[in-house]
Amino acid sequence: MLPNRMNLAQATEEHLKRLKANTGVTPNVAARLAFFRSIESDFRYSGNEAKLNGGLILDKITWLGDTAALTELLLKMHYPSLDPKQLQQAWAAHVEDGVASIRNHRSVQYLSISL
Repeated sequence: MLPNRMNLAQATEEHLKRLKANTGVTPNVAARLAFFRSIESDFRYSGNEAKLNGGLILDKITWLGDTAALTELLLKMHYPSLDPKQLQQAWAAHVEDGVASIRNHRSVQYLSISL
């Protein structure tokens, strides 16, 4: 469903890297948290194609880990007519939306409390 190699917008990656510096949570794990946070908030991808120009290009398994099947299922459930490239855009939009709510935490303790 999703492409094997994926990346995010550069601004989103910067937020994830800053979160890693503050909390030690790696960008791929933080992206998973942000994605599910966005799904829970009822955010919906509007179809606006974003420029995914981030330098952190990882394979799908690294980005999604054990949540890969669930992530793809949720994306297909919410966006049944999108092709794999558009699903990557939707995933990136959800990560960008979700990272806004977790990016300013200064420690793992505060991050875990907010989740």
